[in-house]
Amino acid sequence: MQIQYKTIHLKKRFALAISRGVTNGTDNLFLAITMQDITGFGEMSPGRTEGADSVESAQTALESFTADNDLEALSVDAIHDLALEQQVPACAIAGLDIALWDWLARKNAQPLYQMLGFPRPKVPTSVTVGINPPEVLKERVPLLLEGTGVRSLKLKLGSPEGIEVDQAMYAQVAESARAYGVSLRVDANGGWDVAAAKTMMRWIAERGADYVEQPLEQGAEDGLPELFRDRPLPILIDESCHFVDDANRWAHCVDGVNIKMMKCGGITGALRIIAAAKEHGLKIMVGCMGESSMSIAAAAALTGLADHVDLDSHLNLDPDPSLGTRLLEGVVVPLANPGHGATLKPEYAW
Repeated sequence: MQIQYKTIHLKKRFALAISRGVTNGTDNLFLAITMQDITGFGEMSPGRTEGADSVESAQTALESFTADNDLEALSVDAIHDLALEQQVPACAIAGLDIALWDWLARKNAQPLYQMLGFPRPKVPTSVTVGINPPEVLKERVPLLLEGTGVRSLKLKLGSPEGIEVDQAMYAQVAESARAYGVSLRVDANGGWDVAAAKTMMRWIAERGADYVEQPLEQGAEDGLPELFRDRPLPILIDESCHFVDDANRWAHCVDGVNIKMMKCGGITGALRIIAAAKEHGLKIMVGCMGESSMSIAAAAALTGLADHVDLDSHLNLDPDPSLGTRLLEGVVVPLANPGHGATLKPEYAW
């Protein structure tokens, strides 16, 4: 097994502000794994809560892991489990896992979603609107919607300035989006306590929101049962659900889970959460972090079974270094190539 690494800076078109801070871009780690003259490609977006806050630490962990273990003798599932056992960061495992699944699908000469037995993607993606003053949102919403085919907006709330600011932002987005006929969703990114969450959930439900995501911060899940009892709209968790054990733990007090490959260790971890969500009757969202079309294409392969899709990070890149997806009537569709369908553009390739 030969592995090549490449770090590429992904610059955002619009800075993304959430309850925990502002991001203008990320350095992501890209992998190329070659065996039997076939190369599979993967991507890792670092994150503090995903175990590695830099590409340097993630690459070091992967180089050590791949040097110390005979991975060619193992299945993708076994590699995933061994990496978790040896405490490789989840986001680093994700980059490796995506590349291995891409390799396997290329070897089988099938698009990844077909090899996994999933339907073709059909659920439109949300496009995210970060925390911004109403005057900024008034200008930005038409830029996101005019002529794009976008069907829904996910508004980041949980402003440190309080729920009055959240309400002003939601009201502006609703007004600016009204002419486009799109639906609105809310992601608080853990920015509320139980009292604020109750107030805001009622308020946004009265104004047509589809669901609320991560109303309470990670670590405050003991408040979820209280919110769940009289919820006026569905509750999905994101930061509170990294691995399949988390989905099982909170299944009794949420309506759905947001699956992100950087949290769960790639496609292997995502497949396990999907299975658990189906068993518990939970809604499935497939989401993303700060990723290019490469990782988005891999995630899109899973969306044939999804209820909600939030794969839009590549749409906010200037430029996107990868080729791998199309946006067809709001649906993120992988290119119809063997594997997950994505590669680096020639100017970024190894």
